[in-house]
Amino acid sequence: MRVALMPLLFLGKDRSMKKLFASLCAATMLSAVAPVAAAHAATIGISMAYFDDNFLTSVRQAMKNEAAAKGATAQFEDAQGDIGKQLSQIQNFIAQHVDAIIVNTVDTSATPKMTRLAQAAKIPLIYVNRMPEDKVLPARVAFVGSDEHQAGKLEGDAIAALLHGKGNVVIMQGELSNNSTVLRTQGIVNAAKANPGMHIIQTQTANWQRSAAIDLMNNWIVAGQKINAVASNNDEMALGAIIALQQAHIDPKTVVIGGVDGTSDGLDAIAKGNLDVSVFQNAKGQGKGAVDAALTLASGGTVKPMILVPFELITKENYKSFLNR
Repeated sequence: MRVALMPLLFLGKDRSMKKLFASLCAATMLSAVAPVAAAHAATIGISMAYFDDNFLTSVRQAMKNEAAAKGATAQFEDAQGDIGKQLSQIQNFIAQHVDAIIVNTVDTSATPKMTRLAQAAKIPLIYVNRMPEDKVLPARVAFVGSDEHQAGKLEGDAIAALLHGKGNVVIMQGELSNNSTVLRTQGIVNAAKANPGMHIIQTQTANWQRSAAIDLMNNWIVAGQKINAVASNNDEMALGAIIALQQAHIDPKTVVIGGVDGTSDGLDAIAKGNLDVSVFQNAKGQGKGAVDAALTLASGGTVKPMILVPFELITKENYKSFLNR
């Protein structure tokens, strides 16, 4: 690399001027060739309740993409539905001195303990998708997700409208320890209360899982009760109900079926006419928002304690607008 220097005039044997010239040369050469020190790349420890859930897979991919776009490292761990394993993962992140932690909780009742662990370690903590049960989120702790009250209301009101306010309804619940389950279920219950002709005849958990929902729906079919609608806390269980009906040679189109999440499989079922409604939960918005909040807090910035991404109702009339979201 060629370096231009302003000429200096030396008078006589002025050694101090010669030393100054040499120092300037060295400093200029170093500044020209020395690389600029790279900024610290943030590391985010991320514990997911499950890896094998369609919606959570979309959230995880969105977090991975956003971390890469921001030059951060995302370290993912699968809690496999085990709260003890998830707590251990959080403790490992703390021991590794990660810059921030993101948690999609297995059991929301455990969040106060998770919050205390992160606060003691002075590491920012973001809860994503599943709302923590902490009464108040302290500084450097936030939630990025959606208002589950809204999801339950949208689904419940849509099913009530399709039933014209009359019929027997069964509710497939997610994990009973999860507040999303409670709030989404309440939306169906409230819709039934507002429509005296709607009767909730069964409410049982299938733990968010398609396979468990197949078994549960089979049990209800064998019991012989007339079922006019299936209200599921998520699309995966709604899809399980559809499969069980088909296996029993019952056309799913004869039953009103609702879900939540707006997954690709759920949208495909709506396109085929087997799923009547779903509620779009923005996986990309939640994943991106969680990483952005984590990086903001890690860099010393501030974020709102509750960062909400709105739910949207999906029907056969508008499902195409959600296909690429």
